[in-house]
Amino acid sequence: MDIPANWTQTIESVDWSQIAKKVEDYGPAISVLRETWSKETLQEMAAGKVFVPDDVLNEAIKKQIPADGNVAAIRLHGQENGRLYVRIETRKKDAVELTGEIKEFCHRGDTSYMVYHVRERNLPGHGLMSWVFSRISLSMAERLVGRIETPEGIPVTIHGNTVRVDCSAALSESDFGKTEFQGHRLLDMVEIDSARPKEGGIELQTKLDVPDDVQDALKNVLKEKAEASE
Repeated sequence: MDIPANWTQTIESVDWSQIAKKVEDYGPAISVLRETWSKETLQEMAAGKVFVPDDVLNEAIKKQIPADGNVAAIRLHGQENGRLYVRIETRKKDAVELTGEIKEFCHRGDTSYMVYHVRERNLPGHGLMSWVFSRISLSMAERLVGRIETPEGIPVTIHGNTVRVDCSAALSESDFGKTEFQGHRLLDMVEIDSARPKEGGIELQTKLDVPDDVQDALKNVLKEKAEASE
């Protein structure tokens, strides 16, 4: 989806809460979009690249760590060489440090998964690693689809030093995944092609795949709002 410059400027001036009140039929979808995408994120998505800073990822993961679990803390750090550093601290005061590459990070419709390859060491404790990497992958996705309630039993497979996390069901059950606009799921309008760690965060390669009738509806809403404010 190519967003014209004048439309992007219009988006910047929009009060989404007022749109939700004005356009009752679109209220639920607009409400979810307003809570999920900041203006900056929407602009980044339109440009095809969304940067997720380390502190955003770490804060999202922190919220998912139970007080009575084995894991005390998880810290991520994107590195300029394209690797993601992961430090896991347990309540037994043990720590595991890993670096590796995100080989794949994909979301298209009902297919959502991440593949991470650890460098220079074998993965310890497959149960622990399954839990950790499922949270990492969902935290990355939250930048685009909002808060995700993390279910138990997320499919994770580990072969040697490679971890594959299937996020499909978790994303489908999120508020974003269950919301429709003009009969189209919001989840189907967002695509992620890859994720590359950079210094201070992770850059997602994204695409907005918005049907023509949804684009027309959104443009009309924005146009009406802009005209009303003149």
